[in-house]
Amino acid sequence: MSGAVLVAVAAAIGNLLQGWDNATIAGAVLYIKREFELESEPTIEGLIVAMSLIGATCITTCSGGISDWLGRRPMLIISSVLYCLSGLVMLWSPNVYILLLARLLDGFGVGLAVTLVPVYISETAPPEIRGLLNTLPQFTGSIGMFLSYCMVFGMSLTDLPNWRMMLGVLSIPSLIYFALTVFFLPESPRWLVSKGRMREAKEVLQRLRGREDVAGEMALLVEGLGVGGETSIEEYIIGPANEDIEDQDISADKDQIKLYGPEQGLSWVARPVTGQSTLGAVSRHGSLASQSALGLVDPLVTLFGSVHEKVPETGSMRSTLFPHFGSMFSVGGNQARNEEWDDDIVPREGEDYQSDGGSGVSDDNLHSPLISRQTTSLDKDIVPAAHGTLTSLRHGSLMQSTTGEQVGSMGIGGGWQIAWQLSEKEGPDGKKQGGFKRIYLHQQGTPGSMRGSLVSLPGTEIPTDNEYVQAAALVSEPALYSSELMKQHPVGAAMVHPAEAVKGPSWKDLFEPGVKHALAVGIGIQLLQQFSGINGVLYYTPQILEQAGVGVLLSNLGISSSSASLLISGITTLLMLPSIAVAMRLMDVAGRRSLLLTTIPVLIISLVVLVIGSVVDMGNVVHAAISTVSVVLYFCFFVMGFGPIPNILCAEIFPTRVRGICIAICALTFWICDIIVTYSLPVLLKSVGLAGVFGMYAVVCVISWVFVFLKVPETKGMPLEVITEFFSVGAKQAAAAKNN
Repeated sequence: MSGAVLVAVAAAIGNLLQGWDNATIAGAVLYIKREFELESEPTIEGLIVAMSLIGATCITTCSGGISDWLGRRPMLIISSVLYCLSGLVMLWSPNVYILLLARLLDGFGVGLAVTLVPVYISETAPPEIRGLLNTLPQFTGSIGMFLSYCMVFGMSLTDLPNWRMMLGVLSIPSLIYFALTVFFLPESPRWLVSKGRMREAKEVLQRLRGREDVAGEMALLVEGLGVGGETSIEEYIIGPANEDIEDQDISADKDQIKLYGPEQGLSWVARPVTGQSTLGAVSRHGSLASQSALGLVDPLVTLFGSVHEKVPETGSMRSTLFPHFGSMFSVGGNQARNEEWDDDIVPREGEDYQSDGGSGVSDDNLHSPLISRQTTSLDKDIVPAAHGTLTSLRHGSLMQSTTGEQVGSMGIGGGWQIAWQLSEKEGPDGKKQGGFKRIYLHQQGTPGSMRGSLVSLPGTEIPTDNEYVQAAALVSEPALYSSELMKQHPVGAAMVHPAEAVKGPSWKDLFEPGVKHALAVGIGIQLLQQFSGINGVLYYTPQILEQAGVGVLLSNLGISSSSASLLISGITTLLMLPSIAVAMRLMDVAGRRSLLLTTIPVLIISLVVLVIGSVVDMGNVVHAAISTVSVVLYFCFFVMGFGPIPNILCAEIFPTRVRGICIAICALTFWICDIIVTYSLPVLLKSVGLAGVFGMYAVVCVISWVFVFLKVPETKGMPLEVITEFFSVGAKQAAAAKNN
C-alpha cells in the first residue's frame, strides 16, 4: 500500500500550505499595520486577515461541481498555482489593495485544498488505512503552522522584520506542491470510472495497490456509479459446497450462491437465511428494536454498529473455513498458485470490460467465477448485452503480486467481498426473465460462534464436525444492469458498458433519501465543529500563557512582546503534533465515532474549568496553572477527534456521482460558520464576557456529543461504496420506522 501512502502524503502538502499561510498572516499583520498605518483603520486590518476566508468561501461554492466535471487532480493543480501566484503578489504588494487581492487569490487556493484533499485521499486510499491517511491533512497543516511560526519568530528578532518576505516565502513550497500534483499525483480512480475511463482507472489502481490484480476493486468502483436504488440486507451461511446445513430457516439450493476457489474442485456455498434463526439476525433486529424504540438513536447508527460488533479477528476465515482461499475475507493467502487452473480466466491485455457475448466462451468454460451458477436454463443460454462486463467482473482467481503475495481479485477491502447472482423471475407477461443481483458479503463472526448460535436456538441442529461462517449481505441491482436491455434480451442478464452507464451529477440526486441523510450528518458535524470553541481558545491562548508567566520568562531573555506571542503560538502548535499522531494510529482501530465520543467529553471538561477559572478567584498562580492545563488538554483532544474527523466523514459518506457537490455544501457550511465565529467572538467577549463565551462553547460541545451518539455512524474499514449503500438502506429504514 506504499503507493497510496505516498500519494496521500503528497496531496496533504496542500494543507501544509494552508497551515503555513494561517500562521504567517497572524505574525505578519503586526508589521503590516505599522507600514500602512492601519492602527486607526481596524476594518482594513480585519479584511487583510479575513480576505483569505472570503476567498475560500467563494471558491467552495463552485469547487464541488467543477471537480466532478474536470476531476480532482486538475483542481489540486489549480490550487498549487493559486498558492504560488498569491505568494509572489504578496511579495510585491506596493499597497494595501494589491495585498488584499493577493490574499483573495490565496483564499481560493486554500478553499480548493481544504475541500478536495480529503476527497482525493478517500478515493485513493484502501479502506483499512483510509482514516489514517485522511488524518494526514490535519497533521501536515499543524506542521505548516509550526514551521511558519518558527520562520516568523526568527524574522521578528531582526532589526527590521520584512513582512513581504514572510508572506512571499509561501511561493517556494507552492512550487514543490505544483511539481508533485503535475508529475506524481494520479487522477482519482473513482472519478475516472465515473467518466467511463476504465483502462486509466485500472492502471491507477494497480499503481496505488502495488499489484496487477485489481479486478475486485474495479468492479466495486463500477458499482459505485449508482445513486440510491433498492437495497436489502440479507444474511447468509457460508460453508463447504458438499455439506448440508440442517436448518429450516436456510433457503433451498435454488437461492444459493456458489463461490469458486482458485483450485479445481474447491468451492463453497453461501445460503441465504430466510428467517431469524441465527445469532446475527436476532441481535441485529433485537438491537434495532430496542434502540429505535426510544425514537432517539438513528437506525442507521445501529445498522453500521451491527457490522463492526461482529468483525472477526484477522485471519480467522483463512485459517478455518477457507484454508486455501485467501481472497474470501482477507487480503492475502498462503497457498501455492495453480497455474493451469488460473490461466484460462486471466483477462488478456486490451480485453478489459469487453463483452463475452460474442467471444464464443460460454459460462461453463469460466472455471472459477465468483458468481452464482444457478441450476436453471440460464446457465446455458446467457446472452449479455453487446457491451457486457461479465468476463472481467466475474474474474475471481488469485493472482501473484510483484511481492509474491497472493491477492484475491474479488476482495474489496475491509473484509468485504463482492459477488453476483443470476436468478430467474417472472415478467409481467408471465414469461421467465433473467435477473441479476449484486451482493456485498461480510463475515460477521468466527466459525465457532456461528455453530454455537445455531445450536443454542430452539428447533435448530447443525453438525458439530463442520464449520460454517455467518455473513451479512447487501443485495441490490448492479449499477450496469439495464431494464431497457432486458426487453431486448429476455434471456440472461443484460449489462451495459460502464461508459454507457455514466451520468453526470444531478441536483435531484441530492434528494435521494440516503444522500439527504448523509448531508444532514455532514452539515451537522461541520457546523458543530466550528461552534465548539476552537477559535475562541486559540484567541485566548496567548493571554492564558502570558498569565502563566511565560511572557515574563521570555521578556527576561530579551524577547519582545510580539516575538514572545509568536513563540507561544508555535509552542502551542507543537503540542498538537503528538496528539494528531496518536489519532492517526487510532482512526482505523477505535474508529471515528468512538474517538469523537471519547474526546468531546474532555473538551467539555476543559471549557467548564476555564469558565470556573474566570468566575472564581483562585489566585494568579493557581488560575494560570489550571487555565494552561485546560487549554493544552483542549487542543490535544480537539486535534484527536473534532479536528480531523468531520472532514474524514464528509469525504466518506456520499456516492461518487455527487461526492463533489455534497462536499462543497459541507465545506461551505464550514467556512460560513468559521466567519461567523471569528467575527462574533469580539462582540461576545464584550457582551457576555470570557466566562459566558466558554460556557456557550461547552453547551455546544454537549450538543455535539449527543448528535454524534444519535446520528453519526461508524465508517472505519468499510469501502466507500458499501458506506453509501448502508446510508441508502438506513434512510429508508428510518423513514419506514417514522411512518409506523
